[in-house]
Amino acid sequence: LCRVLLPALALTLALALFGFAAAAGPRQTPALELAQELAEELWSAGLPGDLPELEPECRSLLAAFAEGSAALTGCLGRRARPVRLCQGCHGHYRRLLAQYGSIASAVGNSSESHNCAKSILTSDRLQIVVTLSEFFNETWEAANCANCLKNNSEGLSNSTEEFLDLFNKSLTCFEHNLQGQAIDLSPSNYTEVCKNCNETYKKLNDLYTHLQRINRQGGESAHSAHLCIDVEDAMNITRKLWSRTFNCSLPCSDTVPVIAVSSFILFLPIVFYLSSFLHSKQKKRILILPKRIQSNANLVNIQEKYS
Repeated sequence: LCRVLLPALALTLALALFGFAAAAGPRQTPALELAQELAEELWSAGLPGDLPELEPECRSLLAAFAEGSAALTGCLGRRARPVRLCQGCHGHYRRLLAQYGSIASAVGNSSESHNCAKSILTSDRLQIVVTLSEFFNETWEAANCANCLKNNSEGLSNSTEEFLDLFNKSLTCFEHNLQGQAIDLSPSNYTEVCKNCNETYKKLNDLYTHLQRINRQGGESAHSAHLCIDVEDAMNITRKLWSRTFNCSLPCSDTVPVIAVSSFILFLPIVFYLSSFLHSKQKKRILILPKRIQSNANLVNIQEKYS
């Protein structure tokens, strides 16, 4: 603390002498020259603008993290559209994690120096290094890149490579059947795309559905319910080309069963009312007199007969 405060006080004194000499006028020329020389010596010593707050190894770790952050930022920006973040930037992200881990676990050699982690990560309110690291981690998790990579994140998983291979084959098929007419696309070319690329597109769509089903069964968090952004963006591009641009439709193999079940459900109310009408008889009401009433009625008739 004294090594920092003493030069600062000396510099303040020099500036005060410089101002006093300037205010005194030309009569104080020797004092003015002395103040100027003292100020120049202090500024040339690198104080207070370049205080040696970090040890050389800590500065080296900070510089490596800065270079890694710049490389990863550039990679993310270049592969933002079409989205190829997980494919092209996983190496940069893995190296940045290692550089941040080196900072968090590094300690200076000098006994008087502070921990490098404390000096770099938590010595100020902004905590730039921590903020940058959190931003990259959140971006990587939001992209679900772990769902496209192997467990050690050294490369793409086998299922992702298979999907991307089918994706490239689909785009190649689209381009080949369009016969290179990028300006004037006729409906006949669309028909060729739908007919000749139907099998490749169906395989791609089935594989995407299969990967979604597997990922939902094995995932617990909200992010894990989605595939990585590279696969999702590739499938969205292919579906837009297939349905909107080429106006193709993928035939559903379950069309007949769906129609049969739907017809049966719609026909059920008719069957119900018809059966109710056939099994219900409109019976006439028959008045059944009790035996006592019948005997009294017969007695009345006999009396009327003999009267």
